[in-house]
Amino acid sequence: MALSLRTAGRLGRCHALARTSSSLCAASPVASPFRASPRASPRAFRALSTSFPRRETPQVFHSLKEGPAAEFLSTFQQKTAVPQTLTEKIVQRHALGVATGKTLRSGDYVTLQPNKCMTHDNSWPVALKFMSIGASKVNDPRQIVMTLDHDVQNKTEKNLKKYSQIEEFAQNQGVVFYPAGRGIGHQIMVEEGYAWPGTLAVASDSHSNMYGGIGCLGTPVVRTDAASIWATGKTWWQIPPVAKVNLVGAMPQGVTGKDVIVALAGLFNNDEVLNHAIEFTGSDATLRTIPVDDRLTIANMTTEWGALTGLFPIDSVLHAWLRMKATDAAIYESTFKDHHALQFQHEKIDKLFTATGIVGQQTGHIFTPSLAADKGAVYAKELFLDLSTLSPYVAGPNSVKVATPLVDLQSQDIKVNKAYLVSCTNSRASDLAAAAKVFKDAAAANNGEIPKIPEHVSFYIAAASLPEQRAAEEQGDWQALLAAGAQPLPSGCGPCIGLGTGLLQPGEVGISASNRNFKGRMGSPDAKAYLASPEVVAASALSGKISGPGWYEEPSGYAGVRRGEGDGIAEEDRMMTIEDMLEKAIKQAEQTIESAETAATDAQPIAPQPSSESESLTEILPGFPEKISGEIVFCDADNINTDGIYPGKYTYQDDVTREKMAEVCMENYDPSFGSLAKEGDILVSGFNFGCGSSREQAATAILAKGIPLVVAGSFGNIFSRNSINNALMGVEVPKLANRLREVFSEATPESGQQAIKEPSNNKESPDSAPQAKQLTRRTGWTLEWDVKRSTVNVQEGPSGKKWSVKVGELPPNVQEIIALGGLEKWVKKEIGGSL
Repeated sequence: MALSLRTAGRLGRCHALARTSSSLCAASPVASPFRASPRASPRAFRALSTSFPRRETPQVFHSLKEGPAAEFLSTFQQKTAVPQTLTEKIVQRHALGVATGKTLRSGDYVTLQPNKCMTHDNSWPVALKFMSIGASKVNDPRQIVMTLDHDVQNKTEKNLKKYSQIEEFAQNQGVVFYPAGRGIGHQIMVEEGYAWPGTLAVASDSHSNMYGGIGCLGTPVVRTDAASIWATGKTWWQIPPVAKVNLVGAMPQGVTGKDVIVALAGLFNNDEVLNHAIEFTGSDATLRTIPVDDRLTIANMTTEWGALTGLFPIDSVLHAWLRMKATDAAIYESTFKDHHALQFQHEKIDKLFTATGIVGQQTGHIFTPSLAADKGAVYAKELFLDLSTLSPYVAGPNSVKVATPLVDLQSQDIKVNKAYLVSCTNSRASDLAAAAKVFKDAAAANNGEIPKIPEHVSFYIAAASLPEQRAAEEQGDWQALLAAGAQPLPSGCGPCIGLGTGLLQPGEVGISASNRNFKGRMGSPDAKAYLASPEVVAASALSGKISGPGWYEEPSGYAGVRRGEGDGIAEEDRMMTIEDMLEKAIKQAEQTIESAETAATDAQPIAPQPSSESESLTEILPGFPEKISGEIVFCDADNINTDGIYPGKYTYQDDVTREKMAEVCMENYDPSFGSLAKEGDILVSGFNFGCGSSREQAATAILAKGIPLVVAGSFGNIFSRNSINNALMGVEVPKLANRLREVFSEATPESGQQAIKEPSNNKESPDSAPQAKQLTRRTGWTLEWDVKRSTVNVQEGPSGKKWSVKVGELPPNVQEIIALGGLEKWVKKEIGGSL
């Protein structure tokens, strides 16, 4: 009973904390329209505090307290009033207008001043937005980095003109600029030191998460946000819930960082980390086995896992990598790394760490990071993956949420037509070396001659940057790949984004070391794309079918991948204090309460909501509609990504008309959508709608189609942000998605529905619906969103049942943005056209 009372008391304190920390920073006009959602569950607030203050003072001999380690040991006596995660600490450093003494936590809205903001081929559209709001001078040129990396193979006059405009704009504004062919923007951010441990960096690209591989909190923004940062140096952000992913054990030989993230995304594929910030943790022994290049790969693809960030700790592995970079910069001159020598300096690097005063006989001076998560920091959830139980994994076809052990696919004799070693995910020198080793090993059995890939296979390679290509050339790896028949491409995104040479044709199968294999992204929607490590891609290219190099050996008695909730440490291996045991008991009690609350929510019947005279009403701004209604068009799929909503081949064409956008809207998802959906319809879909890239056209194409409202079980965060910024309304109603499936999912498709072409032996994926399911359906149902009462009313056909469900509030400040036509116009109104 005492435990229950204590837990209840802690719950009350958490609710009080939540109430007192809901105010917003108003330092930027961009921040003020947003506030915490009233839909937030009490469980979310309870998660803010689950740990008692703990005494961390170590018991040591008096002599140690006076010796060289005294300063280090004294750090254990420094108590943190409110423990923070590493994510929260970094945000605290970059938030403006925070009240004195306030400790930022997950859920808080903040005005952010990122250390760096990178834009790429979308720099010119961002510049047009920047100028349209009345800005003429970038607020802080040192904050901005511009790169050209997406459409670098396009030598048309129109594209070259856009590239020239971007370069001229950067030159006039005093902004650092990297031309086409120099490298992929994310790789440049890392290798030039713009992304720096302990700082926060953003980019107008969804794979900004990659910076987390070096302890830099990286997260994507959209074009409108980037324009705001150019103009003011600031943007708005809500600190997401933070998930801890504990890595235990060590990767076996033949298993890579790519296998780790492919397995995580495929084995935890029920939106466990959707819209979360991730912090990867583990013992020193485990983390020492994960090189920085592998960390960059893992962090990069946390985007595909559904997360907003993927952050590794600032540890000894990173320290050694940084010092190696500094030594390299000091010894070797480079025509490419123009910022490298300025940033990677030993003195600057050592400031990220604190000397303990302890000198190891083998390791030398022992350092501890100056910035780390606090002991007792609270996480929204905790997952674990035992690396020692992993084997090589392959994602797909056409989905990162379908992950299969390589050994299972090898037996299916899946022939490949194209193989790709490209992208910011896995085309660094170490990746090129791993791929080249496949061919070098084969040469040893071929009288020393590099074997050629089969005639039916095309193998494309592009380094992440020119310095990475030069490093591969110095090791002979680049030449080995070319000798095998690989076709070199300029350093850039290319096939990964579906641009340039080597795209998948109808009926073809491709395997790639890139990060995203959504249907239609790398070419035809009727092709199949798989993702794998560089060595598996190389081995598949060499054999002509999905296969590995044979470096992995399955241990005897193998029982599969060990993973789950919690920290993954076996009880017999755990050392626990009384405080640890008490904390564990409290967490178990709170999890029991949470399970009961979840069950009660899930069991809630669909029924009319009782009216109440005391119900809370939302203020409606003059001219904003109190109700939005229309017929439901149902797109019956989860994880409909931005490539499905707006094809990538149009993303960097800046002159696409509104009529054309409407025509191609949802084309990669279902070509029948264009003829079925009508102006004024309400689009309803499943869960995680709008995942994938940061392209704003995913929202504006739906608006161009004349659809004012999207309803989904849940949204990808970046799509939600784009929707608000571009005046597209969205509401999450999971009960409606489930109810529509209950009624329609088993129905026979209408005649004329687009046939789905599925090559034999390919497993269906969430992004590639079965033939028996109609992808887009006019339901005959109607939906009314009562904005004033925060209620959605559904009429199931003319003679069907009618029911209602409460939804989140659309507050007046967001109404104003939508009414004005989006954030860009709102900012222009607020600043009066001048800065």
